[in-house]
Amino acid sequence: MSRGDLAGLIAAFGAALHDAGLPVGPDRSERFARAVTLLRPTTTAELHRCARATLTCHPEQFEILDRIFDAVFRGYADDPADFRGDPNATGTSTTTTRSGGTPSAGPPSTSSSPGSSSREIEIPIATVGSAAERLASRDFATLTPEELTELTDLMHRLAVATPLRRTRRMAAKAHGSAVDLRATLRRARRTGGHPLRLVRREPRLRPRRLVALCDISGSMEPYARAMLQLLYCAAGTSRAEVFTFATRLTRLTKVLARTRPAVALARAGQAAPDWSGGTRIGAALKAFNDGYGRRGMARGAVVLIVSDGWETGDPAQVGVEMARLSRLAHRIVWVNPRTQSPRYRPLVGGMAAAWPYCDAVVSAHSLTALEPLITALKEGARHVAHQ
Repeated sequence: MSRGDLAGLIAAFGAALHDAGLPVGPDRSERFARAVTLLRPTTTAELHRCARATLTCHPEQFEILDRIFDAVFRGYADDPADFRGDPNATGTSTTTTRSGGTPSAGPPSTSSSPGSSSREIEIPIATVGSAAERLASRDFATLTPEELTELTDLMHRLAVATPLRRTRRMAAKAHGSAVDLRATLRRARRTGGHPLRLVRREPRLRPRRLVALCDISGSMEPYARAMLQLLYCAAGTSRAEVFTFATRLTRLTKVLARTRPAVALARAGQAAPDWSGGTRIGAALKAFNDGYGRRGMARGAVVLIVSDGWETGDPAQVGVEMARLSRLAHRIVWVNPRTQSPRYRPLVGGMAAAWPYCDAVVSAHSLTALEPLITALKEGARHVAHQ
């Protein structure tokens, strides 16, 4: 049986158990599927033991499970009137399951061939998405820390990449732009000192550094957690530098390295004493430019700033420091969840001062809204998208 058939069969089985009164959700069905994949049962009895171990939590539930298991996997069923689910109810789809456990699409059959020991039954399958898929479209501000952790697997599938840049190191290439003189002379020894074949090379390419500055003030705390989790989980961010700021700038790169997302976020909260405090964007940008940016960290890098633009200090300082940063960075991408509204205008002092120096401004307020952010980070050409 293919994985697709197994997934469909287990989904149908779990839905039938749920309609019959057992509290079987996507989590228990996933546990049952994992047990079947690992144990690879060869008999119906072994499969039945897997179902009891993963889908029930009390012996009183065995009777319902046994009845549905017999209907799905052994080819016979009790009177359909005993089922709590209604195959004709709206909002459900019907799948015909034949003896042997292979679901078949199409209209259900009401008769069986003479002499056949199996009966075809109809199992109502409710269309239920996984918990992570249901949370993917919700605003990060409405998610609890536990719900945000459930999105970890989906964030692992994302690829946060930055544009490539040339380095000073060279690599051999058949049609390179430069001649590698030393390698050419070494090869000439094989032909009596005559350089019959030129060895060419060209500069190596490597991704640009990603520098993230996350506002952890009270209004931005849930979005900062989501961005930190994204930077931890997403592929291609091994060279990312992570800073947080509210009333002061804190470097979290080492804190977030080599640990699980939940532990990393807890450590980030301990390392940043101003977590959920006020906001001084201009002072934080000045601290970064003075201490890290002009020393080389921001030079040619892609800078990601996560903030709603509320500035308790002088907005003019935000404009001055953003101008300094734009002269060093390759691109500046600003994440402002408030821009999800079509009526949003950059009228707040801090956001209005920073807007002319941003190459892209995106909302990234939910998992489904991260695609524009990923696209903005990997774009190579610099252009000021908003004036």
